[in-house]
Amino acid sequence: MNAAVVDKPSLDTVWHWLAEVPDPEIPVISITDLGIVREVRYDDETLVVTVTPTYSGCPATEVIAASIRDAMAAHGIADAKMETRLSPAWTTDWLTPEAKAKLLDYGIAPPVGLAEGEQRIDISRLTRRAPPAPVVACPRCASTNTEMLSQFGSTPCKSLYRCKACQEPFDYFKCH
Repeated sequence: MNAAVVDKPSLDTVWHWLAEVPDPEIPVISITDLGIVREVRYDDETLVVTVTPTYSGCPATEVIAASIRDAMAAHGIADAKMETRLSPAWTTDWLTPEAKAKLLDYGIAPPVGLAEGEQRIDISRLTRRAPPAPVVACPRCASTNTEMLSQFGSTPCKSLYRCKACQEPFDYFKCH
């Protein structure tokens, strides 16, 4: 028997604790808001938390794992096991509606539309012309008179945009 856990907390309780773990890159949303926590279960007496990173090379993956271990340890679970699940790949479709609202309030435009169907091989897009940028509303003034300045913003999962109405730059969380 595991001496670190006297009474095994319910999985609902563990999910509640995970909902309090902030994303290290966007601290106003939790890792559950982000949709990266895929499963929470017990293997005998060991708590196992399965996470799908936003992309396989995400530099925050280890920080997230450490944050989960720290949060579980703070609640008396000293030996939580972390698993990484890469398939299916994470998609912005997994963001909760609350996450999208929090992103907007934080000044990051949430993804436009659904990524559903975007994760397939489509050779028709293999051209020298980039696909048109999505119409993204400014998170500050709500104008859709915006332009993409760079395909990559402060992190690889975001693009840098500028609002032509209020002249403010902002990140857009790319749909993928």
